[in-house]
Amino acid sequence: MSSDIKNWNGMSVFIVIPTYNEVSTIGSIVRDLRARAFRAVVVDDGSHDHTIVDANKFGAELVVHSKNVGKGRCIKEGLEYSMENGCDIVITMDGDGQHDLAEIDKFIEQYKASGADIVLGNRMHNPKRMPFLRRCTNVFMSFVISLILGEKIEDSQCGYRLLSRRAIERMSLRTTKYEIESEMLLEAKRHGLGISSVEIDSIYQGESSQINPFFDTIRFVKFIIYESLRRKP
Repeated sequence: MSSDIKNWNGMSVFIVIPTYNEVSTIGSIVRDLRARAFRAVVVDDGSHDHTIVDANKFGAELVVHSKNVGKGRCIKEGLEYSMENGCDIVITMDGDGQHDLAEIDKFIEQYKASGADIVLGNRMHNPKRMPFLRRCTNVFMSFVISLILGEKIEDSQCGYRLLSRRAIERMSLRTTKYEIESEMLLEAKRHGLGISSVEIDSIYQGESSQINPFFDTIRFVKFIIYESLRRKP
């Protein structure tokens, strides 16, 4: 089935992609998204290579930072840009080629079928494909988030996810780093937004991750403690 937006009841679908030195992949990603009539919003986090040149060449809408400001801030700005330009739903994805563009259909179909305001990608049905340290970090973080939310979240850290316009309007996102994936889920619970998921595969080709398992886990724990205290009646 084609993913042209006309096949989704006229919904305006934006794809937000935070990038940092993704010149080897961003051009083909944007090209393929534009070929399928999605609006590709590339939010560049101070890349030192030609990421923004390639993204622009293939038709991306750009938000550009001259220095590194963090993935969370880039995602927030991409969501704000999409809202200002009339999105109905936004899908966030990474710019390193790890996410299969064909699986965008799954997110939209699940959104329509479930009515959930957030649809998460779930890579944990086949976790052996994920690098070991990343898998361990994800299992721990997902366990903690599941306890807080009171529902099972298999893959809380997946950056491939769909958000409805209503979710974006209601959430108040404050973090600027990798905690933003967890913060979205806490905000969803606070506002009574529905969460669903779809199984996806990730493409790992030995690329180095920008996530530091030790420091980002420490940052996650600090974030959870802070949020728990802040939200305490």
